[in-house]
Amino acid sequence: MHPAFSVLTFTVMSGAGYGLAALLILGHLSGINGLQDTNVLLTSGILALALITLGLLCSMGHLANPKNAWRAFNRFKTSWLSREGVFAVLFYPFFLIYLLGVWTQGAEINGFISIIGLLAALIAVVTLFCTSMIYASLKTIRQWNSSLTPLNYIVLGLMSGSIVLAAIQSSLTGSASSILYQLATALLILGAIAKVIYLFWIGKPAGSTINTATGFTQASVRLLDQGHTSNGFLNNEFGYTVEANKIICLRVLMLVLAFLIPFFLILSGSSTLTIIAALLTVSGLLVERWLFFAEARHVVRLFHGDQRT
Repeated sequence: MHPAFSVLTFTVMSGAGYGLAALLILGHLSGINGLQDTNVLLTSGILALALITLGLLCSMGHLANPKNAWRAFNRFKTSWLSREGVFAVLFYPFFLIYLLGVWTQGAEINGFISIIGLLAALIAVVTLFCTSMIYASLKTIRQWNSSLTPLNYIVLGLMSGSIVLAAIQSSLTGSASSILYQLATALLILGAIAKVIYLFWIGKPAGSTINTATGFTQASVRLLDQGHTSNGFLNNEFGYTVEANKIICLRVLMLVLAFLIPFFLILSGSSTLTIIAALLTVSGLLVERWLFFAEARHVVRLFHGDQRT
């Protein structure tokens, strides 16, 4: 699949924003020492809103007719894209009320604001899940049609959010809470494990082949004529091909930037290094999301010369 930059930035930025918002609220309400500071809560909340909004605006760039984006909201019962849009919009009032409560009441918010905050955290995770299911529900793309897709989207969103949260707290207070460092470290390990499992899974020789697509399973099948003289939408969007050596190099780069280096930087406990870890993680996740699209192979490729998906 052709990796559109607008979709890459949308999924990475909004994922980090929703992960940051969810962990911010849960950490605040659970009484974590480092998250009982009003400045930390408001700064983290504003940054979460900025990341989410930036991501949603980037997603508009992938639409052929952005003015028709509102049509995505009227298929809630059948479309994961519609569900994502509804929950993304629903998140704003709940999270804004929570932030307003923190601004007016400080860290000691009342029960009503606490419930609103919990609902905002829940909606944030549900929105992440809906985004992942847009891809996981596509049976025509084997690399996406797996429970590993929503697992990776949710874990990586929370992982990036936790590192950003630790970076914000350390920059404002001089050092992040040990619990935040431990949470970020644990999510980094979990995210790396989930991603490596996904990479091994998509590398298995499974899925449709040109034989199963045509029904001729007892003989070798090959394409003699593509039936067109120039590339069209199907070739450009679904026929994106990357050299194997480039894929391997980018996988290594992704694992190093998104997981390995941030892991050691966070272990250092330094505020400056934690901020660098957050920036590297986001950069690495952009590479991860590029690979997520570039390595996906639609079954329509079988009718344009590919032997298997």
